[in-house]
Amino acid sequence: MLMRRYRSILALMLALVTTCLVSCGSPAATTPPPAYTTQQVEQIQRTVSSLWEVREKMPVLKTRINNRDWVNVATYIHGPLGSLRQTMSYLTRQLLPQEQKAASEAANDLFEHLQKIDTASQSRNYELAIKNYQEALIDFDRFLKLIPDASNAAGVA
Repeated sequence: MLMRRYRSILALMLALVTTCLVSCGSPAATTPPPAYTTQQVEQIQRTVSSLWEVREKMPVLKTRINNRDWVNVATYIHGPLGSLRQTMSYLTRQLLPQEQKAASEAANDLFEHLQKIDTASQSRNYELAIKNYQEALIDFDRFLKLIPDASNAAGVA
């Protein structure tokens, strides 16, 4: 009989402790989604300006393709566009984690199209070169749309 009372008291105490722990526990803290600081956006904007210069010069590549100037097509891809991969990789790493995957995919697609243009210039294939030039522009623009501007800054120092 003493055992039954002991079990009842023990069960009651466990119920009280459990109730207290559950009711006194705080809900999981919700963190705000990550945002860019003003300094991050400024750094990204300084780097992206060189990308905009390259993007504005892309019609030079189209002119060379249209003129079937294959040697200069390859030279342009490896010359003025040569540092593009490094710059885009740096910018991709500066983006928020949820945007890095899309930026990386756009950059990789751009490089694949530039490689195909280079291959087309070696085989003197105008149709393949101009098709991949158009696709490269789409990928370049897709990448640039992912770059934050001042309106994306959280204002946190």
